[in-house]
Amino acid sequence: MALDYIITTGNFLQITMNPPETYPTLTAPIPLVGSSSDTKVMAMAICLEGDETPILLLAPQPYISPTYYTTPGMGTVTVKIQDSNKTTKTKNSGKAILLKGQTFQIDFDVTVPAIYVNEATGVPVPDSVMKKSGTAQFITTNMTVKAE
Repeated sequence: MALDYIITTGNFLQITMNPPETYPTLTAPIPLVGSSSDTKVMAMAICLEGDETPILLLAPQPYISPTYYTTPGMGTVTVKIQDSNKTTKTKNSGKAILLKGQTFQIDFDVTVPAIYVNEATGVPVPDSVMKKSGTAQFITTNMTVKAE
């Protein structure tokens, strides 16, 4: 594995979900918070494995479907980093350090489906797709310190 830029507090997780649904809270880059207590880059704590999921994403997130537009739905986000997004050799407190790496997978598991109310019958029709997907990448301002 090649050297890559270390992710730190103040860097971002940028999520791009697959259409047609929209996810209001996932549109803007989400700030990351590093958990390392003893290692800093540019005076910011480095992010360790586990920090790839910002606190915002621990709570269910809303989604809006153009098909099921009457009532928005809710779901949980799972961040699935790749090996290229974490160190293999260097560790901090026994954990891998997060790296810029490549684009990785995001899963959105629907917990409350969006609902469309059929205007003709008045019958509510829930969204039947319970797993949605997308991709994500880390955005960093660190262009000096790398790890492997």
